[in-house]
Amino acid sequence: MEFFVSRHPDGLVIEQGGSVRLAPADWSLDHLFASDAPAQRVAEVFARSRDIPPRTATPLAPVGQQEIWAAGVTYLRSRTARMEESKDAGGGSFYDKVYHAARPELFFKATPPRVAAPGTPVRIRGDSRWNVPEPELTLALNHRGAIFGYTIGNDMSSRDIEGENPLYLPQAKVYDRSAALGPRLLVRDTPLPATTEIALEIRRSGATAFAGRTAISQIKRRFDELAEYLFRDNAFPNGCYLMTGTGIVPPDAFTLQPGDEVRITIEPIGTLINPVG
Repeated sequence: MEFFVSRHPDGLVIEQGGSVRLAPADWSLDHLFASDAPAQRVAEVFARSRDIPPRTATPLAPVGQQEIWAAGVTYLRSRTARMEESKDAGGGSFYDKVYHAARPELFFKATPPRVAAPGTPVRIRGDSRWNVPEPELTLALNHRGAIFGYTIGNDMSSRDIEGENPLYLPQAKVYDRSAALGPRLLVRDTPLPATTEIALEIRRSGATAFAGRTAISQIKRRFDELAEYLFRDNAFPNGCYLMTGTGIVPPDAFTLQPGDEVRITIEPIGTLINPVG
């Protein structure tokens, strides 16, 4: 069972196969995340929704009242990059230890108002000189911490700030429009295959400035493990999103510039496109 849910100004659009339907006005993403059986709930709502033509407008971010959290150092490539950027601060060994530790690195990323929708700008910090996007498969977790869906996330990061001191991570990661989600939420009752690929392209002046790809098979930690740690001593009555880390890191000489375009593709979810403001 597989559905795609996107958020538009007039409500939620649910797609299955070739059918596109507009959900009833009294149903929201918060209802979905608060459900004990989200996939079943989507199927029930889809059955009583009305058919509409396929949407061509760019959707809003697929978020209601959900907090966005993130996991760090879940890929070997991320561990290596973090160690390199923080070696002068004496923090390089921290990332090696957390990569191998039983407890994962988890941090708060964004409130819903700080999330950039597809097609709207993500930001780079004004006091940072080295900024990159971090393309991440993002888990949708219901109020019990169960994984029921997936979307695409961009965890914008100021590498020079975090590299100066690992304790500066909140400033490197958490600011207005430091996260983007979308373009839609994939709801399914089976996990994504390990062969699922994540692709990043950064375009500048109409040309590709950087491109890379990885597969979720390269993530060291299990998704249910990350969710379980997040829900320890935390309550999420409206559910939450959890970014799962990045395995694509541009070279050290690269930094984002205003006017760049970040394109993150994860099939079958789609492509999340955001300009850099």
